[in-house]
Amino acid sequence: MAKSLNLTALVAVPGSGKASPESWSGAAKFAVALETAGMTAAELSDYCRSKGLYPEQVERWRQACIAGAQAGDQVEKAALKQARQQIRQLEKELRRKDKALAESAALLVLRKKLNALWEDEGA
Repeated sequence: MAKSLNLTALVAVPGSGKASPESWSGAAKFAVALETAGMTAAELSDYCRSKGLYPEQVERWRQACIAGAQAGDQVEKAALKQARQQIRQLEKELRRKDKALAESAALLVLRKKLNALWEDEGA
């Protein structure tokens, strides 16, 4: 026995015409941009007519999606640049501390040798 498919559940965006398209959520506007991405001008016009939209609105929402993605890329690039700078700073500090540790170890070895020499001379 086949279940009936609820087509209203498959609609990604509000299309009842009760709410103004500009008051739709960002997710709904993004869904419209995705749904219409591969449509021809005639298909887009039919789609817009059925949803109570204007093709210009859809294009504006598509451009907003692109701009949002580009802004996200810029934020990621800035965070990556900051992380690289912090890594360089930490590596520089690590090199400095390694040198200081090596110098301290060398001084300890020299002190032990000097103490050993003084003990040998005193005997």
